[in-house]
Amino acid sequence: MRKEELSNWGNYPKVKAELHFPESAEEVRQLLSSAQRLVPRGNGRSYGDSSLGKAILSSKRLDKFLAFDEKAGILHCEAGVLLSEILEVVVPSGFFLPVTPGTKFITVGGAIAADVHGKNHHVDACFSEHLLFIDVVVETGELIRCSKAEHSELFWETVGGMGNTGFILGASFRLKPVETAFIRQESLKAKNLEEVMAFFEESESWTYTVAWIDCLQKGKNQGRSLLLRGEHAKKEDLPAKWKEKPLTQPKKLQLNMPMQLPGFVLNTFSIKAFNFLYYHKQFSKSSKAIVPYEPFFYPLDFIHNWNRMYGKKGFTQYQFVLPKEKSREGLKEILDQIRISRQGSFLTVLKLFGKSNPLAPHTFPQEGYTLAMDFPIRKGLPDLLKKLDEIVLKFEGRLYLAKDAFMSKAMYEHTYPEFPKPSIFSSDQQIRLST
Repeated sequence: MRKEELSNWGNYPKVKAELHFPESAEEVRQLLSSAQRLVPRGNGRSYGDSSLGKAILSSKRLDKFLAFDEKAGILHCEAGVLLSEILEVVVPSGFFLPVTPGTKFITVGGAIAADVHGKNHHVDACFSEHLLFIDVVVETGELIRCSKAEHSELFWETVGGMGNTGFILGASFRLKPVETAFIRQESLKAKNLEEVMAFFEESESWTYTVAWIDCLQKGKNQGRSLLLRGEHAKKEDLPAKWKEKPLTQPKKLQLNMPMQLPGFVLNTFSIKAFNFLYYHKQFSKSSKAIVPYEPFFYPLDFIHNWNRMYGKKGFTQYQFVLPKEKSREGLKEILDQIRISRQGSFLTVLKLFGKSNPLAPHTFPQEGYTLAMDFPIRKGLPDLLKKLDEIVLKFEGRLYLAKDAFMSKAMYEHTYPEFPKPSIFSSDQQIRLST
């Protein structure tokens, strides 16, 4: 056990915590017998207070691969294994993650607890859809293997349950076969929100789709954006230089943000300038390319500690989803409110979700459009987020718990009415939203 001050990826809020590093179910049981409240934690890549508390159960020493069936593409590993570590092993064998978020530096346990989604939700749904089983230590100390068929109630409570149902020890899941480590990518330049939504609708047969939005435009330019769509490239798609080793990516330079930037660096003018340059980096209406999988799925991972650009006060990522039939009107109101507030976001990402799973009540996606935005922590932000919450509620949407640091209790109870009540496994987020 050690004590330290820590935070999640948003660097807000910060807590002083006792960290425990159990390596077995028995060690978890011993901690349960003496603690009043514990919260599981992976690699700390959620953004707010969802894996924070005074006493933390870290999965970092549960980092072993337990079995890999290369014929069936099934991996069994401990909960603390990172997605990046899995990719290093399985891609050279011709497999890829069935679902991945925008960073590869999360643990398997974290992927299950947040039931993460990716650019392929409309095709492959969430991470839980590909799980064969999970091993969970519950509050009684019992180790339970659960799946869609066995102890299914615990299984569906745990996926998307943000660690509040127990400590995930390990899991088994099915991988996706691929021929190469490359993506066949197309980029479409949209002049406004209407056009990018049309691009999404006509791209539903593509496995991966995502768009970056200039969130500060108005009128006929509101929502101007670049939409990326992609497929795993086949061997015959590759240029000659990559055909000899199709399952190996070219090595690339890794950068690091060495220090936290001063808060004044991020302002309306710098954000406007960045958005202008990013939108105009592509001159043509469309472009095609074969790219390694890493820049397509994890464009920010090549800058280690990129979260330091938001300064000492940190930032929050606000992500919501609106029902598909109400998304157009709701997105316009949200973008109007952000522009009026003059608190723009460098990173504004739009995706189209497919149908939700009614068996997984805590899983965030529902059929419709989801928008994610990064906001620095500063004066006026809580008021802006409160106004955005009102719009999201008005259009019957919900917020993503893995990104949340400011949601109100009323909104939580309205949009996650079936979420587990606080128990010995409870994060600061759950206590904040439940009391």
